[in-house]
Amino acid sequence: MGCDGPRFLAVGHVVKPHGIKGELLVLPLTDHPESTYTPGVVLRLGNADSEEPDPELPPLRLEQVRPYRDGYIVALGGINDRNHSEPLRGHYLFREVAELEPLGDGELFYHQLLGMKVQTSVGVVVGEVTEVYELDPNDILGVQGSQGETMIPFSKDIVVEVNADERHIVIDPPDGLLDL
Repeated sequence: MGCDGPRFLAVGHVVKPHGIKGELLVLPLTDHPESTYTPGVVLRLGNADSEEPDPELPPLRLEQVRPYRDGYIVALGGINDRNHSEPLRGHYLFREVAELEPLGDGELFYHQLLGMKVQTSVGVVVGEVTEVYELDPNDILGVQGSQGETMIPFSKDIVVEVNADERHIVIDPPDGLLDL
């Protein structure tokens, strides 16, 4: 891995304070939440519009974690009442990329897809990935080309190859997908 990627990735979003002891309800933004949301892990805080944590805000250590609905209730070191937890509402939690679970074969971080060229299996260039939308049941690639933006489902049926080294994606679009 070169040093061309970001040092930090967002791994969670603080939804709101929970209770009066400084706990927070956090929605995970990672494919491997169980390896991030464990006591002892150190996370950094950043604002909603930032790509990386705010250097002014101190690192926070997870003290306790328990699953709750779609996310986790977390207790962070040094935050022990609601007066301390309330200002964190809406912040994002970041973790150093170096500490994240290594990707399996063929897996990529979403930021690595940005800027990749997209072409069909017969060589027609569709454009370049400018956005990745995380949706159910499939994530969607926003691809900017000469005809404007095309939304391409990031599914095994359509995306036949992602070549990280050569920075391109090959798709086999169903009839009509590229005409939208």
